[in-house]
Amino acid sequence: MKRFLPPLLILLFAAAGGTAGFLLSSRYYDNPPPPPGISQVALGDKVPDGVLHDPQGRPHTFARWHGDLLVVNYWASWCPPCIEEMPMLDAWAKEHAQQGITVVGVAEDDAEAALAFLRDHPVGYPVLIGGRALDGSSMQLGNSRNVLPYTVLIGRDGRLLERKAGLLDRGLLDGWRDRHGGPAR
Repeated sequence: MKRFLPPLLILLFAAAGGTAGFLLSSRYYDNPPPPPGISQVALGDKVPDGVLHDPQGRPHTFARWHGDLLVVNYWASWCPPCIEEMPMLDAWAKEHAQQGITVVGVAEDDAEAALAFLRDHPVGYPVLIGGRALDGSSMQLGNSRNVLPYTVLIGRDGRLLERKAGLLDRGLLDGWRDRHGGPAR
């Protein structure tokens, strides 16, 4: 038994160190640098007014919702976690609409695929079409990993406040609302 103890301890310490390193790296280095030629908005900075189009082809910028707390959710019709979170996000958007909180979906998908998906799974919040460009607005807002779903919170003053790669939950959204202004003033 004594001869197995040192290798076992080494293995346990290595596993603990690796786990701690992984957890700390994801906390402090949540976003790798963007690809060359792509500039990203840092947390606290103003979000640029890039143009996205709605399903009818009309242009929109995020400035349209200036004054609202704006949750922007990037998704695609082929993304199972995106599809899983949409009903919760739709319900959350309806519950908070009267508080000056707006949810906007951005389909990082072909327009036809996004529209077909929305016909079968409608949502009450506005949806814009971002297309499949790797240098699209989600990349500019910090999605260097180019993962979906990807969600950001833009403050009432147009500044990037929060970002989340991966599946959302109500607790996270409620926390963002509570930290960043809740109801309109």
